[in-house]
Amino acid sequence: MSTPGSAPEPGETPLSIALQTSDSAAVAFALRQEPVTVPLVSNDDADLVRVFRAPGADTNALLLFSSHQTYVWMLPDETDHRSTDFTPEQLTDYLRTHLDELDVVWFDVAGPFPMQADPVDLLRALTL
Repeated sequence: MSTPGSAPEPGETPLSIALQTSDSAAVAFALRQEPVTVPLVSNDDADLVRVFRAPGADTNALLLFSSHQTYVWMLPDETDHRSTDFTPEQLTDYLRTHLDELDVVWFDVAGPFPMQADPVDLLRALTL
């Protein structure tokens, strides 16, 4: 594990380092600077952003990951871990378009340093 300001270890990303600090400002800065991994699902020959709903829950969660590998770790029994990297602009556009459909955003939900954010607050942080 790197410390903020030190060189990242292999496989670490600015987002994964920011999550280690549990610092929302550092997470927002990382998201404004680097792409973030977004899970996809196929629908009628098109890949769409995969939104998750916990069993029995009424909330829609957008799960974002610091890398494709952290997404795979969350669902090890799945065989199709389709994902893409969203630039900061793509993430901002997605949030603007789907803000009313999202209740929460989780980062590296199965990782050692998960964090959550309100979609409105995240959009505000991305558009500073």
